[in-house]
Amino acid sequence: MNLPNKLTVTRLVIAPFFFLFFFVPDVFGTFPPVAYSIVLVLMYGVMELTDLLDGQIARRRNLVSDLGKVMDPFADVISHLTFFTCFLASGIMPVWAFVLIMWREFSQSFTRMLMMGKGKAMAANIFGKAKTCLYALCSVLGIAFRVCSMLALDASALATFKTVLTVLFALAAFASVASYLIYVKAIVKSGALHDMTR
Repeated sequence: MNLPNKLTVTRLVIAPFFFLFFFVPDVFGTFPPVAYSIVLVLMYGVMELTDLLDGQIARRRNLVSDLGKVMDPFADVISHLTFFTCFLASGIMPVWAFVLIMWREFSQSFTRMLMMGKGKAMAANIFGKAKTCLYALCSVLGIAFRVCSMLALDASALATFKTVLTVLFALAAFASVASYLIYVKAIVKSGALHDMTR
C-alpha cells in the first residue's frame, strides 16, 4: 500500500476513536475541558491533514491508484458523517440538515460507483466546492461549540453561536444537495448511463 493510501486509512482508523472520545464527558460525567479540547482538536486536525495530503502526494509522486480513487471519497464520507453524527447526538446539528447531508452522501457514493463502472468521471461544480468548505467550517465550529458548552460560557452567547451554526448547517445541506443535483444533471445530459437504463 502506497503512502497516500496509508494516509487515507489513517483517517478511517481515527474516525471511530473521534466518535468515542467525543462522548467521553457524557459517559464519565466530568473530564478536564482543556485536555478534552486539545485531544478533540488534534484528532480532527490529523484527519483533515491526511485528507489534504493524500491527494496532493498521490498526484505529485504519480501514486494515483484505483484503490485510492475509491477509498479517498469513502474516507471523506465516513469522516464527515462521523463529525455530523456527533453533532446531531449532542444537539448541535438539526436533524433535517443531517438527514439531507446523509442522503446526499450515500447517493453520491452510489452514483460515483456507477460512473467508475463506466470508466467516466464528472467534473466538480461550484456547489461541490462550497459544500467542502462549509463541511469543514461546520466541523470546526461544531467542535468549538462543544468545547464552549463544556466551559459553561454565557448562555446568550451560546444561543447566538448555535443560531449561527444552524444557518451554516442549512447552507451546507443546501450546497450538498445542489451539488449532487447538478452532478446528476450532467450525467443524464452526457448519456453515460444510457445503456444501463434499458
